[in-house]
Amino acid sequence: MKKIIKKLLLGKPSQGAQPQFNPIQKRIQNIQSIWNNDHQEDNGIEKIVRLMLASSQLLFPGIYIKYCASKKGVEYQDLALDFYVLLKVIFPIVILINQWQNQQWIIWILVYVFLETVFYIPTLIFASDLFSKPRSYKRSMLLLFFNYLEIAFAYAVFYSVGNYMNRPFLHWFDSVYFSIVTSSSIGYGDYHPVTTIGKFLVTTQALLFLFFIVLFLNFFSTKVKTRGYFDHENQN
Repeated sequence: MKKIIKKLLLGKPSQGAQPQFNPIQKRIQNIQSIWNNDHQEDNGIEKIVRLMLASSQLLFPGIYIKYCASKKGVEYQDLALDFYVLLKVIFPIVILINQWQNQQWIIWILVYVFLETVFYIPTLIFASDLFSKPRSYKRSMLLLFFNYLEIAFAYAVFYSVGNYMNRPFLHWFDSVYFSIVTSSSIGYGDYHPVTTIGKFLVTTQALLFLFFIVLFLNFFSTKVKTRGYFDHENQN
């Protein structure tokens, strides 16, 4: 049974050489690469934004989870990241079902992991000068879908924290429904924001999905070869 589970979760063990640098070292090297203009001759606000994006990942737990798992191998690193992403998807649903929206410390934890995803997507696009292309594009697209769900569910929690809508949510799924409808720019009209905070949340969610999801889906589906993310083979 143990062998079956291992085969299911880890697949075929990698026969290639293990990466020379761990995820934290790669991130630091990536920051240095942007600073030294090794792959792109940028300056001013573009360079500042790229440095901020590349550095932001050191503030969140994802890279440290990858670092710990990478000691056992690339497959374990991917598996640990998969479980971490799934946990971030489930977390807001657990909050909604148990009605923990009034627990401020829980909301702050949610905001923290939510920001990790918000910064992660543009980091891959604009600030990964030293990173190899994904081992699997299908896996990357699947993780992107889970990122979509995570952001939608997180906004559902934010909407349910206060009385921001024209009428209260009667069931925990109502806020999820409204969040997904908002992200899809459908707008049925049964729920709509009536307070400044509610309008701000709707606006940021619409902009976030317009910029991150549409752009990133196009970036992956067309597999555009650009400086940075897709320029390097999996040799590091």
